[in-house]
Amino acid sequence: MESFYLIPGWIGLFAPIALSALGSAIGCAIAGQAALGAMLELDSGHGKFIGLSALPSSMNIYGIVIMFTLSGRMFGTEHAVNMASIPGVFGIGILTGIALLVCAIYQGICCAAAIQVSKNKPEIFGISVTPAAIVEGFAVFTFIFAMMLSNNIPRG
Repeated sequence: MESFYLIPGWIGLFAPIALSALGSAIGCAIAGQAALGAMLELDSGHGKFIGLSALPSSMNIYGIVIMFTLSGRMFGTEHAVNMASIPGVFGIGILTGIALLVCAIYQGICCAAAIQVSKNKPEIFGISVTPAAIVEGFAVFTFIFAMMLSNNIPRG
């Protein structure tokens, strides 16, 4: 019966990677579609659009690291999910995953806008990426705070 109670812990453990991967896929697809549209209209400069369309994939990296941190693998803890750790692993995992999912989607939207703007005005490409960088900052804050809070989870 105790294994039934461990289910939320395992969900919380996997949530950061699952939700960040979902968000990264959506964000990259949004930006990628804008990049493809821009490539139809321009004869050169496609590399910067492709590179920008991959930016939301960084959220997936944060999700992987948080998953390993919550599992205890990064700090040598043997059993990540036990009765003592379930609330912390579930709460941090789910909320971090949701935050990374939302950040990835909105970063994809920002990247798509940057691609559309710089397609018509190439000289502002650098500054047009600023909104996507700001969204990345929020994801980094989430990542850092999740790492800090995960150190306070009782490990049984």
